[in-house]
Amino acid sequence: MSDKPLVGVVMGSKSDCAVLSAAVDILRALDIPHEAKIVSAHRTPDRLFQYAETARQRGLRVIIAGAGGAAHLPGMLASKTLVPVLGVPVAATQLNGMDALLSIVQMPKGVPVGTLAIGKAGAANAALLAAEILATTDAALYERLAEWRAARTQEVLEQNIDQILDQELPG
Repeated sequence: MSDKPLVGVVMGSKSDCAVLSAAVDILRALDIPHEAKIVSAHRTPDRLFQYAETARQRGLRVIIAGAGGAAHLPGMLASKTLVPVLGVPVAATQLNGMDALLSIVQMPKGVPVGTLAIGKAGAANAALLAAEILATTDAALYERLAEWRAARTQEVLEQNIDQILDQELPG
């Protein structure tokens, strides 16, 4: 695998970093070259267009875009590139991310955005989905992904409910 970024992780503002860091953590764990940028759909539209329009030529194969509120970032990126965009709704308003979820998932026919769950779980799953997309043509990544998944299975198998309950209940 190249050192050039294959996955772009973009967010509308630095406040989204707390959520999108879950995607970056997974990409690092799987040794997937990536980049992380702040690209606001509303405050830096020219930067957004340039990012999307140059994504493929720069080697990006998947873009993970997180946004809250009106959440235009994933859809606007998708409108300017054929690189797959995975949208992560961020809970940034009093609607707890439902506004962002509905904004991202309701893309018009012809401009798809793969939409994940609200928050950190969605960001982590976006990175895993990006890894699965890349692994269709990268056998070494496929093996790393399989090992990562097997380790999560083993973690569950090693959990002992009696020990967990003993730790959580006052003695």
